Amino acid sequence: MIYDLIVIGAGPAGCATAISAARDGARVLLLEAGRFPRQKVCGEFVSAESLGLLESLLVGNERALLFNAPRIGKTRVFADCPEVAAEITPSAASIARFDLDRALWRSAIQSGVKAQENCAVQSLEGPNATPPNRPDTFRVVTRNESFEGKALVNATGRWSFLTSAATRARAPKDRWVGIKAHFYEGDTPSSVDLYFFSGGYCGVQPVSAPKNGSGWLINACAMVQANVATDLAEVLESHPALRERSANWIPVMQPVSTSPLIFHEPEPVRDGMLQVGDAATFVDPFIGDGISLALRSGNLAAHCLEPVLSNRSSLQRAAAEYEREYRRRLAPVFRASSHFRNFFNLPGVVRRPVMSLLRYTPAITRQLVRMTR
Repeated sequence: MIYDLIVIGAGPAGCATAISAARDGARVLLLEAGRFPRQKVCGEFVSAESLGLLESLLVGNERALLFNAPRIGKTRVFADCPEVAAEITPSAASIARFDLDRALWRSAIQSGVKAQENCAVQSLEGPNATPPNRPDTFRVVTRNESFEGKALVNATGRWSFLTSAATRARAPKDRWVGIKAHFYEGDTPSSVDLYFFSGGYCGVQPVSAPKNGSGWLINACAMVQANVATDLAEVLESHPALRERSANWIPVMQPVSTSPLIFHEPEPVRDGMLQVGDAATFVDPFIGDGISLALRSGNLAAHCLEPVLSNRSSLQRAAAEYEREYRRRLAPVFRASSHFRNFFNLPGVVRRPVMSLLRYTPAITRQLVRMTR
């Protein structure tokens, strides 16, 4: 059997691609190396512009996840002055990846996707390497079997065997690490709070309301240079306001970590594959658009591939359209995030006057928040 589409990786980007394509009538195979449910390093913030898309992707009872999610209507930045705050309008949502990934996986299966867990891809061949009688298919090889598809989407994330040599070469000498854990906190503001310090930052937000007197479940997710901190306990000591706030937190899980974190220009298409989510490029976590970009890029990839999967266009034309639309719709977020990253890497003596200005000019602060959407 030749599938219309094979998607490698079943995070938000891969599931969004698979669900969208299956609903267009495609025969879709979704391969996931891991197993659900699982913890992933993630800010767990879903911006407002993607909530409607997420609702449309979820099936039946899985939508309760979205309806029960805490709403985030404010962001607070703790850096060189007491606090800079800005409204998030309309409000975003906070959803734990443990729950989100499982809900999307189930929705993919209910949408008709052939989905396989514990199925790591070991190698693949592009159209030019397939047998002569099948010149237009991809061949994907796992430990136990192989599959063929008309089109292939890489949703394996920021770093995998499909990461290009050019991206690997960009790995910085100063290694950045992502670390996440959940805690219980007694009184939690309905905001996403960003604590910046030399060599990194930590974001904190609620992900679930109190249950049976347990307190709010919060997510603490940090991006930090490895020479500054190697575990979350060190991160929580890196900012005085964060140190004070976290003193009475109750751990809920063992921290999880990931590396390397590499920023590079978007690579939406490579070797005939469409790349979605972090596989295309990695957005600064403090922007809070990672899940949104994953969902939107996956949906966009499926939309661009639909004429190919229904035998009305070529893969080359679909790939060109995806690259063009990706750069038009999604790439501006990466440009904005790089500007903010450069700003927070400036010396404190340069940042402080700007942060003070933002504290007393909420209109400017709101506009800066909009730039990241």
